[in-house]
Amino acid sequence: MACQTYSLFVLSVLMICSGWFGNSLKLPQLQMEIDKLKADFNSSNSDVADGGPIFTDKLTNWTERNEKRIILSQILSMYLKMLASTDKSKAHVKHISEELYTLKNSLTDGSKKVKDLMDLEKVQMSDLKVQRKAVNELLSVLQKLTDSSSSLKTKRSQFQRRCRC
Repeated sequence: MACQTYSLFVLSVLMICSGWFGNSLKLPQLQMEIDKLKADFNSSNSDVADGGPIFTDKLTNWTERNEKRIILSQILSMYLKMLASTDKSKAHVKHISEELYTLKNSLTDGSKKVKDLMDLEKVQMSDLKVQRKAVNELLSVLQKLTDSSSSLKTKRSQFQRRCRC
């Protein structure tokens, strides 16, 4: 039952963040198809609860809408990868995959941002040429950082002036 709740929770968050609630996706129908998928994977097995949730606990750290789009895009990719290796001849698997793929397409900016983050992890900071390039960009990076933090302070102070809370 907890796994069922987590699945619905993740799908609901995905749809809210991608603006999909007004579109053709119907949760009750999808719930029935997810139930069939759970039967396919025997997800009522007692070991499912071991170690806690895989995705839903990660969503709590991502609070801003754009941040959520990044993590949700990555989570969708993982679901799609999982479903790619299942029996696509089953109607429920095919429908769930199609819906997830449609949601994933609506989160394309999140995928690009995840790729950028992964690319940053690969930068060889021990390479002297990379270090020289990085030093040349340092002032520009710091300027962007101070510009964005000062604009946030301005927005905050404007809000405080308007709101007499």
